[in-house]
Amino acid sequence: MSKRGTSDVLNETEFAEGGPSKSKPRLNYRTLDSPTASPISGIMKSVQFLPYPNLAFQTVPTKSIPFQQPMPLTSFSYDSQHTQEFSDSALRYYRPPPPNAQLGYGYEHWIRRPEERSRVDSLLKAVDRVTEGQHKKMNLAEVGVVAWRGVVTRLLTAPYEDREGWEMNVMLINGTLYLEEHRTESQIMEKNNIKPQHRKMMYYGYAFESYCTTEHSKPAASNQSDGSSHNSDVSGWGGHVDTNIQWCSVVRTKLGDTKFIIGGEVDCSDGQYKGTTDTFVELKTSMVIRGAADEQKFERKLLKFYFQSFLLGVPKIIVGFRTPSGQLTTTQSFQTMQIPRMLRDKSGHKTNTTPWNPSLCLAWCHQFLTYLKQTVVRDSDDDPSHQKDSVKEEVNRGHSPTSTTVWRVSFVPREGARVVKLDKSEVEEVVNGEDRVGFIPRWYWDKVNSATHISHQSSVRSSSAAVQPAQGAVGGWRI
Repeated sequence: MSKRGTSDVLNETEFAEGGPSKSKPRLNYRTLDSPTASPISGIMKSVQFLPYPNLAFQTVPTKSIPFQQPMPLTSFSYDSQHTQEFSDSALRYYRPPPPNAQLGYGYEHWIRRPEERSRVDSLLKAVDRVTEGQHKKMNLAEVGVVAWRGVVTRLLTAPYEDREGWEMNVMLINGTLYLEEHRTESQIMEKNNIKPQHRKMMYYGYAFESYCTTEHSKPAASNQSDGSSHNSDVSGWGGHVDTNIQWCSVVRTKLGDTKFIIGGEVDCSDGQYKGTTDTFVELKTSMVIRGAADEQKFERKLLKFYFQSFLLGVPKIIVGFRTPSGQLTTTQSFQTMQIPRMLRDKSGHKTNTTPWNPSLCLAWCHQFLTYLKQTVVRDSDDDPSHQKDSVKEEVNRGHSPTSTTVWRVSFVPREGARVVKLDKSEVEEVVNGEDRVGFIPRWYWDKVNSATHISHQSSVRSSSAAVQPAQGAVGGWRI
């Protein structure tokens, strides 16, 4: 759930040390459906492979993939025990931070929630809430993908990721793909035992959030400490950091013809929250820019900043620039939807000189999800037909089989994404002795696979497939 990971800290370490920029990745193309042998958990398996997109020429895709503006479905809070409740009790409100704030303040009081498996349980409670009963706002049968914002961000930014690989688990239930970040026990241990220097740098980001937020939508003065949270002799301090406490927004959106339900943490609201995304604010920190090389690195970082905010409909990103010792020097506000244009204008509208192209990212994500669903449907244990034409027809109609099968997607920088079906022992490792079917909690699995639920969802899918929207009618954000 945490937006600030170890990789972000390591990147900032390189930033601070003035490390050399990586060159563009060499491209490795393979036939889309050709199997290749790859060691997964020590076993050679046949895997499906989607190659890295071509970055040699950052041309705009021939057909632009529309992305629908995210619309809020619900929100929820985690309290100090990290217990989920459907309220806005953890929502914070923006205020400008004090000048020259020391981001190391309060470090010894930091309550850091331990890293653990990235389960989707709380997101599924929100999905259940908005697709059933009195809070119903959409039909689950219409949803193509359910995932946390961090997973979708990884998919979107993959074309420009040349350093850090990642893995995610995938399940298909009644035509909906459920995605979960995969973490091994060794990875969790590593994240919980980072070096003190990196831990301190991670804290700077959380401290910036404390300086920038308050529990009240209309604070008496922007640079006064929030006395309702904690007593402090530091001007503008919003309270000691406890990463158990979070406020999350769950939205619906659409990429091409695939509808998403996405959940993620929102840092704060700029003014009174009225149930829409237009007051959302994303808070980030970055090293001060000391020259052209630092500027290029920061522009690459903007890719992740952009899509993290883009996916939840966050319109504004406020970046706090800091020294290596953690002193805030200045802040800068970015309008999320203007970032790509800002970079194009800076490059003189020369596409090949811009650090990244969001249209290419959207096209890659759309291609990947289409390919992933076709692969899962074709090779699912319960699929009655393995004919490609039948698979495509079923995917288009949404009548995908439900299976207990768990898939693993492994993204390899500079190569592409591999998809492999997990064997029994690997699925047991995913279950981890908990009451689950794959990584899906048993209560949710039983509910969505009940006879009444399946019958209702099938009728919804059939009616949805019968009425096709006019071509070109899908609205979206301009990029």
